[in-house]
Amino acid sequence: MDEFQVGAMFRPQTRPEELRRYAREVEAFGYQELWIVEDCFLHGGIASTAAALAATDRVTVGLGILPAVMRNAATTAMELATLAGLHPGRLHAGLGHGVAAWMRQIGAFPASQLAALDEVTTAVRALLAGERITVSGRHVQLEAVRLDHPPAVVPPVSVGVRSEKSLRLSGRVADGTILSELASPAYLTWARRQIDAGRVDADRTDPHRLTVYTFFAHDPDRDDARAAVRPELASALRSREAVTLLTPAGIAHEVATLSADTPDDAQFAERLPDEWIDQLAVAGDTDDCVRAVAGLREAGADAVVLVPVGRALDQLASASRAVLPHVG
Repeated sequence: MDEFQVGAMFRPQTRPEELRRYAREVEAFGYQELWIVEDCFLHGGIASTAAALAATDRVTVGLGILPAVMRNAATTAMELATLAGLHPGRLHAGLGHGVAAWMRQIGAFPASQLAALDEVTTAVRALLAGERITVSGRHVQLEAVRLDHPPAVVPPVSVGVRSEKSLRLSGRVADGTILSELASPAYLTWARRQIDAGRVDADRTDPHRLTVYTFFAHDPDRDDARAAVRPELASALRSREAVTLLTPAGIAHEVATLSADTPDDAQFAERLPDEWIDQLAVAGDTDDCVRAVAGLREAGADAVVLVPVGRALDQLASASRAVLPHVG
């Protein structure tokens, strides 16, 4: 496995016109990776990744994630192969289920999310490796398909998933796993066990990279940093998916109780205990941030992707000086 990496996310709420400058700044700050998110109905992931790669020279650009069912598997492989061919060794591809509500909204929700992700990931990896494949699956049908220009440097394909079955699938079929915001060290430890179980089932012994997204705020005043990250955490904690990430941390019931007792979003954010913030985000002064990143690394993360709140580039610039030298 490569050395530990620290990356930064270009959040999809940011206007696409700002992407090229953002990418150049992230590279200049010394981050090893820049991650692009494809959320409906914000940025197109392929186009954004192409722009970020073209605007930079060294940084790896992660595409995390493309909903597997939005595109034909062959089309996905063609697009990724083109990006990897133009920028050898600098692309990290990501696939996932996609948000169920969005997939239903566009008429792409599959009969089986697990089967769809399995078939698409397997097909895309094989095509990127230059194989000629025929697939007669539930969600992927390909007949003697081979890319004419497979990339000389095959990009890794990770999957972004949360639950036990999906994590085991990732261990079986992917090169790595992308874990979303709210991933605590306890959840990482649990997730790695599920991934490893899938790897055993598939007799895989190759490396499997764990990439972790985390909300991030750095400030000399730790209370100000925590205050900045509270609204983001509060919103994420109210989501249906949160319980999967919170159960290994032992706080799922407490979060649900506080949420039910506090219908006002602002009050809910204010009432989040500092201990939860320390578990679920990288937020605080320099020592706090270094300690939080180290905790994720010790729990099994191979890369931590900072998801900045507030003035993103200012946050990332500050962390590049104060935090990065102590976590590489």
